Amino acid sequence: MDIIQTLEKEQMEKLKKDIPAFKTGDTVKVHCKIKEGDRERIQVFEGVCIARNNDGLNSSFVVRKISFGEGVERVFPLYSPNIAKIELVRSGKVRRSKIYYLRQLFGKKARISEDERATTEETK
Repeated sequence: MDIIQTLEKEQMEKLKKDIPAFKTGDTVKVHCKIKEGDRERIQVFEGVCIARNNDGLNSSFVVRKISFGEGVERVFPLYSPNIAKIELVRSGKVRRSKIYYLRQLFGKKARISEDERATTEETK
């Protein structure tokens, strides 16, 4: 390993939080730190993870939700200090790694079936 990889690995260990093992298609709650003037609060963004980018310290994921009939997507860096916590709400069953096709779907068509295998593993 070269120096850059070792430095990135050290930073990932230092910034390591309770990151659940989630994948594309899962519904997640991301607790973000929001600064408003001199105060800081936590805002929850809940939606479907439509993409993951695993690139070491530069890893990120995209979460999509429908807010007031409008689709909203946010890209979160996985190791950002602005992310307080990530919760896994439910596991989805998808066959692709990037589910950008959800952007064209709405209503019942945009639903993702739940992965029964993941829920039975969690209860064990």
